Amino acid sequence: MEVNVVNIAGKETGAKVQLPDAIFGVTPNDHAIYLDVKQYLANQRQGTHKSKQRNEIAGSTRKLHKQKGTGGARAGNIKSPLFNGGGRVFGPQPRDYSFKLNKKLKQLARRSALTYKALDNNIVVLEDFSFDAVKTKNYAKLVADLKVGDVKTLLVLPTANNNIYLSSRNLKKAKVVTAADLNTHDVLNAGKLLLTTGSVKMLEEAFAK
Repeated sequence: MEVNVVNIAGKETGAKVQLPDAIFGVTPNDHAIYLDVKQYLANQRQGTHKSKQRNEIAGSTRKLHKQKGTGGARAGNIKSPLFNGGGRVFGPQPRDYSFKLNKKLKQLARRSALTYKALDNNIVVLEDFSFDAVKTKNYAKLVADLKVGDVKTLLVLPTANNNIYLSSRNLKKAKVVTAADLNTHDVLNAGKLLLTTGSVKMLEEAFAK
């Protein structure tokens, strides 16, 4: 798939870049995408939820009333789950939600997500650029000139660039990542995928392994 390269002003440079079919033209595997996104979201969970069981509640262990003869239900101590303020039965406990996925499956999921973006013509290729200073208005002007300011965008850089990253951080619909950190969730969550010519080469190298 051949795509025209534009500059940060949104003007065509006359150059073209070839998006390899091995990455942007595969047969999408929806189940691989589901598993990869599920793992990504699971890894975001802290898993620190905790409720107290009856042995962890502060309270007296005295039996509230005698077993028989009251005409009411049998009752133990005030920490019983049946009473307000008592322990919770089968409540949540701290746990790790992460799970393992094979590397090849994760790569298939990423290829599938990138292919969907290519099929929908939602990929823009920029020439490599940088900002001289950290200014949010510079990044806001970039997405406005590219006519993608009203949708979520994901800019993929070949290497980390603090000036670009910090300039985008205050914009709710903008996200910047490096090619090495690209994941399926971010690709699908973005309306437009912005690639630089350098990041396309990095993706080719990453998926060639």
